Amino acid sequence: MLEAHTLLIAGFLFLGAILYTSVGHAGASAYIAIMTLFDLPPAVIRPTALTLNIFVSTFTALRYIKSNFFNKTLFLFLIIGSVPAAFIGGRINLSSEIYRPVIGVLLLLSGLRFLVQALQTDKAHREVNKPLAIFMGACVGLLSGITGTGGGIFLSPLIIWLGWVSVKAASGTVAAFIFVNSTAGLLGNLQSTSSLPSELPVFLVAVLLGAFIGTRFGIKRFSSVGVKRALGVVLLIAGAKFVIS
Repeated sequence: MLEAHTLLIAGFLFLGAILYTSVGHAGASAYIAIMTLFDLPPAVIRPTALTLNIFVSTFTALRYIKSNFFNKTLFLFLIIGSVPAAFIGGRINLSSEIYRPVIGVLLLLSGLRFLVQALQTDKAHREVNKPLAIFMGACVGLLSGITGTGGGIFLSPLIIWLGWVSVKAASGTVAAFIFVNSTAGLLGNLQSTSSLPSELPVFLVAVLLGAFIGTRFGIKRFSSVGVKRALGVVLLIAGAKFVIS
């Protein structure tokens, strides 16, 4: 029988997946925040977050791409920079004393990004600046590999702000980017998979069920503005807690 502690974590992961996939993200920053709040060690958190991200982003990307919310050109140039950078970042291990404040700052920035993204609207589409896309991919890839996130939380508002994609097209593009990035980050530190928890199958079921619901809402049901605002506030609170502690 599953322990109440495991079911509680899985429940929060399920809710996080619903909220994040409704806006085209895989939810790594939420998974990291949840596991940190339940005092899982960093050695467990990073590979677990990346593994959950890989499965959720695969499902999310397929759903959004099927609905034609995807920019192939932008995706290809982003991953040229991100794949090697995420692999390198995955090989960098931070101590718990460094990891917690880094994650706190990451969550604060993520919260701000969501609040900003909630105000963004589609701009006239501009041609993708390919060298800039490669550079952006490399920067986001390195950060995501180090922290165990997919990087979409930073990338999505940037590519919308630059006018390279619409808000909806950003969802599928970023979800596919997260899949490639998370895989590269995990491969960069493959030995960390030995720290994956025995509860991982339960967590996977929870986030995939959440992704099924979240992508359905994101594609067909409602505007994501309210969700982004709520996520922004929650992440700011969680980030402040980690930085202060």
